[in-house]
Amino acid sequence: MFRLHEIQRRFDRAAASFDDADFVHAVTREGLLARLEPLLLEARNILDLGSATGATGRLLRKRYRRAHIVLLDASHRMAARAQTGGGWLSRSSAVQADANQLPFADGAFDLVVANQLLPWLPDPGDVFSETARVLRAGGVFAFATLGPDSLQELGRAWAAVDEGTHVHRFVDMHDIGDALVRAGLSDPVLDVDRLTVSYEDIDRLFADLGRAGARNALPDRNRGLTGRRRFAAMRQALLDSAIDGRIVFDLELVYGHCWGSGPKKDPADYRIPANHIPRRGRRT
Repeated sequence: MFRLHEIQRRFDRAAASFDDADFVHAVTREGLLARLEPLLLEARNILDLGSATGATGRLLRKRYRRAHIVLLDASHRMAARAQTGGGWLSRSSAVQADANQLPFADGAFDLVVANQLLPWLPDPGDVFSETARVLRAGGVFAFATLGPDSLQELGRAWAAVDEGTHVHRFVDMHDIGDALVRAGLSDPVLDVDRLTVSYEDIDRLFADLGRAGARNALPDRNRGLTGRRRFAAMRQALLDSAIDGRIVFDLELVYGHCWGSGPKKDPADYRIPANHIPRRGRRT
């Protein structure tokens, strides 16, 4: 699985530059919020998982003006920047914590959102289970992530150089839906959009990846130095695939929402109210 401390360190370094390079997050942030608009939901308590510097929370505040919004991120520096985000933080809190082990009571939230958190999870099942636990019955979990058709151009460029793992393996939409149901969340609705990103300057591409914290953090990546020769060969493979002098990437944007069913009951803790137990007739 991903090593949490490496993800924390990566995004601690990226916190100061993240807002200048999060254009993909910005697109899916708008898409996620647009898909919430038709839902009739009274949200008094909202949890933003993987909140980064708090941009999603600022949009949520515009719609849910009276809600208390909790911004949660594994990175201390991301959470700190969210905490200093301005006057909108009234009735809001910033928390550094692991999304796999949420420090909140059962059924504490009416709405949980996660914008681009899932790509950092090799198996989202634990986060989905924790989300199901802290989401009240009838509450909504809404998220945006990337699908497996994303960044294939970069993957092919690396594949021309070596057999190492350099690009995240994004979870298929159908597998996400199955995992949501297994976690106890109900009636998942998922849809896919596409985004094409192009660069004239390959150095700007890698600079943006670094500033957004989107470098390779896979546990099975090559731990040694990539080497100038291999990196140059990968760059050339990208340049060879350029269209009209521009390096083009396709992103598969996956959006979803589902409903909370309340915390799961432990079968060993099944209880019957005393007034539902029938009385035995007295023998005479």
